[in-house]
Amino acid sequence: MKKIFTLSIVSLAVFVFSSCSRDYYYDGGFDESYWLSKEAGEVVYSDSYCNYYVVETYYGYTIIRSTGYKPYEGSLVYGNFSNLGTREFYNRSSGFLFTGTVTDYWLSYTDAQYALDYYCPLYGKGVTREFKKATIQFEKK
Repeated sequence: MKKIFTLSIVSLAVFVFSSCSRDYYYDGGFDESYWLSKEAGEVVYSDSYCNYYVVETYYGYTIIRSTGYKPYEGSLVYGNFSNLGTREFYNRSSGFLFTGTVTDYWLSYTDAQYALDYYCPLYGKGVTREFKKATIQFEKK
């Protein structure tokens, strides 16, 4: 009786906790056309030592704090980059959703560099960081 009870508890726990994981990869579970109708941006700066990355959009540069996953430079991302707050974005280059927190938006190139230096300071004399040039043409949404 104890073995059956223990086995049923373990089986129930495995079932409950395995169903709690969320699959973010595009498998037809969300409407891609919804995300493609949102604002587009390209990741122009992403560093493994900094939790922040920079996305260039039609309106300027946006600083986003990663909450787990961080896209690579050159990734094409879609979402709402024009308001502060935590939200989901769609990485079309990799085909999945991820969460990030917009901390600054509609920045010029210089302002984005200053903001990133505030969040992730570089140490050393004469050390500078440069953003990659975006490779796509942005449309106003």
